[in-house]
Amino acid sequence: MLANRVTLLYVLLMTAVVVASNVLVQYPLSGTLFGINLGDLLTYGAFTYPVAFLITDLTNRQFGPRIARRVVAAGFLVAVLFSIGASTPRIALASGSAFLAGQLLDISVFNRLRRQTWWRAPLIASLIGSVLDTMIFFSFAFAPFLSVFGPNDPFAIEWAPVLGVFTTEAPRWISWAMGDFSVKVLVGLVMLLPYGALMSRLKPMPGVEKTA
Repeated sequence: MLANRVTLLYVLLMTAVVVASNVLVQYPLSGTLFGINLGDLLTYGAFTYPVAFLITDLTNRQFGPRIARRVVAAGFLVAVLFSIGASTPRIALASGSAFLAGQLLDISVFNRLRRQTWWRAPLIASLIGSVLDTMIFFSFAFAPFLSVFGPNDPFAIEWAPVLGVFTTEAPRWISWAMGDFSVKVLVGLVMLLPYGALMSRLKPMPGVEKTA
């Protein structure tokens, strides 16, 4: 019974993170920093989405990959339904595809590394999952050649200096992808703090590490 309650909590947390990120990714940061237009670099969704990897890794640590995949699947289904109403269908499709691919890869990598030094599994798994997630999401959501999935965002495909600082220009969504991944790396490092703090409370269930 307790395991079911904890699993449900993970599903609810995952759903909240993905839905919030789907909405926030549509809003570029406002203002400038050291002369850099932050709207050319990041969206607000970059700061919330990486928390999904923490939730997946905690589930995987406590209950193993089978339950972690269930949490990802449930979070995916509910999040997509909410996202269709909260954002555009194209954003919802991009988010769902990237979410599934990135999180399932995270689970696989984490499971292979779970017996190594405590920080390696969550950090390396989230970084590798983030690479795939970022590539899929921003391509599906904003690349003009994938407009079959929905209309292009004029601001996203407008050319601007790469990362807001280089003389070379590229569609703004490419800088968003680069900035988004950079934030995911930073947040992935920060997420090691709550992961480490919760390790003593969220110990693996009996048999999880033996069957991993």
